[in-house]
Amino acid sequence: MASASPSHPGPPGQPDIGYLPDHDKYLARIKRRRETEALPKTLPPGFPSRIESDLVWDGNDLHETYDWNYRLTPLDISEIEAALAHFKSLNLPLGYITQETFPLPTLHKTLRQISHEIHHGHGFKVIRGVPVDNHTREENIAIYAGVSSHIAPTRGRQDHSYNGAPADVVLAHIKDLTSQVSADNIGAPAYTAERQVFHTDVGDIIALFALGEAVHGGHSYLSSSWKVYNELAATRPDLIRTLAEKWAADTFGKLPQPYTLTPLLHHQPATATTPERLIIQYARRVFTGYWGLPRTSTIPPITEAQAEALDALHFTAEKYAASLDFKKGDIQYVNNLSIFHARGGFQDSEEKQ
Repeated sequence: MASASPSHPGPPGQPDIGYLPDHDKYLARIKRRRETEALPKTLPPGFPSRIESDLVWDGNDLHETYDWNYRLTPLDISEIEAALAHFKSLNLPLGYITQETFPLPTLHKTLRQISHEIHHGHGFKVIRGVPVDNHTREENIAIYAGVSSHIAPTRGRQDHSYNGAPADVVLAHIKDLTSQVSADNIGAPAYTAERQVFHTDVGDIIALFALGEAVHGGHSYLSSSWKVYNELAATRPDLIRTLAEKWAADTFGKLPQPYTLTPLLHHQPATATTPERLIIQYARRVFTGYWGLPRTSTIPPITEAQAEALDALHFTAEKYAASLDFKKGDIQYVNNLSIFHARGGFQDSEEKQ
């Protein structure tokens, strides 16, 4: 197993904070800042003291009022198989999968209802029962893309290159690579068996398709970022101010500039045609570093307030999280603009990979 210790120090003045949250350090930082700083007691101008929406929920009791699973029926599966056969008959690359080339005449209505739930309801849904074992890897990818095209038809880009050449990569495989790749070449927990802390990705809707299950662990956790906002707005308005300020996000050499300056928290007031929205978008590792990608030593360090805010986001999200029993054949869809996601650590085997 590869070591999780970064091999290089971060920028001078970087607070004592790592990728994996330490609750004792978090509590000590809260105590120290309260004793030594005059913390603001008001929210940033225009920010709400509370936001009301179906996207605000407590995962501890959400199952009592909301069933987030949709199990495919035999008719659904037959329709998916027919759509797969139709797409294969077209002899087109996978990038040409659309609602038209992967037609689901009956299931389409259900998938559009799921899309509405993701955008305007509780923000997530799990489709269960894709017959993974009946198909090749390429066929499973086609099913994944085909079903998803009826929920969120515009695909995002995961990466700009593939095997060293420019490419529009829309699919990433989440797999523990620590037995095959040096820790110095791993910069994200998605490619380890280590737990992933609460975070968001890039894009409006994110999807995850389980082609297999771990021997042990690997649970999927979701938490309403709007619920987290409401609690912090009520108890720690100074942290809302911190989150709404510009942060130096490490680009790890992927952009010409070594870091970008952007807030983690954005507020969009209601208009005549759109509801009020909050967006908390961040990945903890760009502020703490991770394994082979420690935080760049020549960029500004984060502040003590920012370090506390990172921990506050994680531990508050953890407090209100829903645990999803993610199984082989499940496809999880999440509103990335209103929900944090995390993954528990897991144990795998050669047979299960």
